[in-house]
Amino acid sequence: MLIKYLQLMNYRNYKELSIELGKNVNVFMGDNAQGKTNILEAIYYCGFARSHRTNRDRELVNWNENKALINLYVKRERIDKKISIAIFKDGKKAINVNSIKINKISELIGAFNVVMFSPEDLKIVKESPGIRRKFIDMELSQLNNKYYYSLVQYNKVLNERNSVLKTKKLDEYMLDIYDAQLGSFAKYIIKERLKYIEFLNKHGKQIHKDITSGKESIEFKYHTSIKLKDSIEEDIISALKANRKRDMEKGLTSIGPHRDDILIYINGIDAKSFGSQGQQRTSVLTIKFASLRIIKEQTGEYPVLLLDDVLSELDFSRKKYILSSIQDIQTVITCTGIEDINEYLDENSKVFRVKEGSVIL
Repeated sequence: MLIKYLQLMNYRNYKELSIELGKNVNVFMGDNAQGKTNILEAIYYCGFARSHRTNRDRELVNWNENKALINLYVKRERIDKKISIAIFKDGKKAINVNSIKINKISELIGAFNVVMFSPEDLKIVKESPGIRRKFIDMELSQLNNKYYYSLVQYNKVLNERNSVLKTKKLDEYMLDIYDAQLGSFAKYIIKERLKYIEFLNKHGKQIHKDITSGKESIEFKYHTSIKLKDSIEEDIISALKANRKRDMEKGLTSIGPHRDDILIYINGIDAKSFGSQGQQRTSVLTIKFASLRIIKEQTGEYPVLLLDDVLSELDFSRKKYILSSIQDIQTVITCTGIEDINEYLDENSKVFRVKEGSVIL
């Protein structure tokens, strides 16, 4: 999978931009606050129809304009894709893939696979379970449309169940219906998450061993809010019914995949609570490179890798691992200088200089 061209119009600080990317490493170099990350953000947006930095799409539109436009031309092994997204000042958007209008986000996700590694990703290890759930949900969604559909439907039913709970009136009939629906969708979500954890362990253990020269081992575990036995669906429905009184008191559903977590262990120790910052960084690096391999294994193609100003924050061994592992992966890097990566650039690489919303090759 390769990006051939990227075009932007009125996107953030870019009035107009049209660039052709190289097959291997593409470096966007410049001082801070010049627009480097905006380019990566636009690419990422074409994979998920959302920014990795903000939930407010209107922020992506140039201050003096009413509409921003992203055009991304992607070469794939089977069918090439042209993704066009118009983002309006009111927060609405219009998406086309190969000139066909997309009405649902699920029809876009998976058309273009991307993995991003940014300094903020340290939150995956350090912060709340919600961030880890968001990570696994997005990775699974770009591999499996049914997963994305099940997740959307689960959240819809969850919100409706919570609305009933907040009335403080016990409606057994309605709660029975919602519990059955939640159980069905939750069964699929949990099964797919468990499979993904298996893939993370399959690829991540060797990656982590390589990065740390065999000094550390990593293990991922899925932690559910429900004790699962033989039937996930029946276990969830039973647990929801057993917790109704407590849920009504709180006005929310206290168990289910929306409350689950992914646990990360380094040498048998919880990385979130007891891992050093270096170990936590290495864990995120392991997760991201395992994601690359999982996507390659599942789709037959590597996704595009986006590295947003992460090299400067890594030590020599971690930096070396990244740069020696991306030869077969189209990579887009932002940085302030190329001294550390010069030797990894070849005739299929490009270096762009970014200054005040302008890009020069």
